[in-house]
Amino acid sequence: MSDDPARVKEFFTARAENWDARFPDDGPAYAAAVADLGLRRGDAVLDAGCGTGRALPALRGAVGADGIVLGCDVTPAMLAAAVRAGRDRDGGLVLADVARLPIHDGALDAVFAAGLISHLTDVESGFRELARAVRPGGRLALFHPVGRAALAARHGRQVTPDDERAEPMLRPLLARSGWHLVSYTDEDDRYLALAVRGTGGPRPAV
Repeated sequence: MSDDPARVKEFFTARAENWDARFPDDGPAYAAAVADLGLRRGDAVLDAGCGTGRALPALRGAVGADGIVLGCDVTPAMLAAAVRAGRDRDGGLVLADVARLPIHDGALDAVFAAGLISHLTDVESGFRELARAVRPGGRLALFHPVGRAALAARHGRQVTPDDERAEPMLRPLLARSGWHLVSYTDEDDRYLALAVRGTGGPRPAV
């Protein structure tokens, strides 16, 4: 399921210009997922792997003018598309790999991540990096506008037992990385896993 940054950039660079046009009806699903993240006014939130920034308006609405909204992505063309769409008005855009965030330890209250897991080179390491940047008790939303089966069917595949997004795989991955899975939904029209940052930090890597 994992991917390397060079392939991710190649894939999304070729699709950036028309990305939003391919999925014109996803806005309400993003807004609903942001609402379930439970953000408060004044929070600091990161959209990890933000792409064209489709979640940024909802994130800004949730944290208000006093909050901090950041979107990071490894593909310059996707960030450029976010600027063309005017979404840089809702949050600061950062060219960065999620595996190496330019963010201080515990600086964030929450992370929103849409479609991120399959594009991480090492999922557990990526979750650890997100945990590093989030305060204890902070929250993580792993989201996709469609569920695992529907997404696999879209690509002519079937879901497999080793899919990191499956609950039996995801729960221990998160636990080893400093997160506690508190809610899991995998339906045709929604995938949303919500986790809370633990107070003890990630387990030592072996």
